[in-house]
Order: sequence, then C-alpha cells, then structure tokens
Amino acid sequence: MIDDDTKFLVNKYKPKGILVDTNILLLWFIGSVNRQRISQFNRTEKFTPEDYTTLVRVLTSFSKIITTPNILTEISNLVIKDIKKPELPRCFEELTEVLSTEASFKLEEYYIESRIATKVNKISEFSLTDCSILELARDRYLVLTDDSKFAGYLTGSGIDVVNFNNLRNM
Repeated sequence: MIDDDTKFLVNKYKPKGILVDTNILLLWFIGSVNRQRISQFNRTEKFTPEDYTTLVRVLTSFSKIITTPNILTEISNLVIKDIKKPELPRCFEELTEVLSTEASFKLEEYYIESRIATKVNKISEFSLTDCSILELARDRYLVLTDDSKFAGYLTGSGIDVVNFNNLRNM
C-alpha cells in the first residue's frame, strides 16, 4: 500500500514523467534479463525479485521514463564490470530496445551539460550523475532513487522525490 504523499506525487507526475536514478534503473535492467540475478549482482544485491515487480508497477504508471547519458554510462560500466555471458549481451539488447523509438517501455534521454550541472549543484557531495539529475528534474520530473542522502537533498532543494526504499517497505 502506497502512502498518500507518494500517491499524490505519482498522480501529479504521471503525464510528465519520472527520472530514475542509476541503482533503480539498474534493478530494472537486471530484473528484465534475469530476475534471479538481482540478488547476485553487486549493485542490486540488496534488492529482491519482489522489488523488481514493485518497480515495474511504479514505472508503468508514468507516461515517460526519463534518463540521462550519465545514468546510462554508469549502468553500462557496472554491467560490463559484473555481468558475464550469456547475460551480458542480453543486458545490452534490453538497453538497446528501451532506447528505440518503437519500444513500449521507452526511456527518454536528456543531456545536461556538466558545466551547468556542477555550477549550481553540490558536486563535492554528490556525483556528476546526481548533479545532472537534480538539474534536469527541477520543476519537470519526479525523481525515483534509493539514495536517502540524495533524496533528502532533493527535497530540501524543492524537487519532488520518492525514495524507493519506502516503497519496498509498503
């Protein structure tokens, strides 16, 4: 059961879209290829196949799933580092599919220049990827993350955010 605040945010951003942070989007990719691999992959081992199901249910509520080149690069690097054949080619096939214009579950990718992302945001406390998320989401998208510190910073910056860990507990 989702709490009232989360329901409000989901309804508010359904037509606009949701910007998904790296670990959560990685959970979706790994789960799409092999749900049983979720608990065996270094960056997703804290998640379960049920978390993947929850994530898919949340993402299908939105008209658009938003990403950045920074997020996709992090995912690509993590997948190459930790996943071996036969799943590695399947992961990249899945990535290619969701980036295609014909995909039913499609990612929309937006670029934020690093000089802009780091100018107004706290690069010393967060990664370049986080700074690009903050800049892109501002007044546009709901952010979905599992990083409590980053979620708190986004909230304090006036950006709507849902901490995936809270969804896992419901």
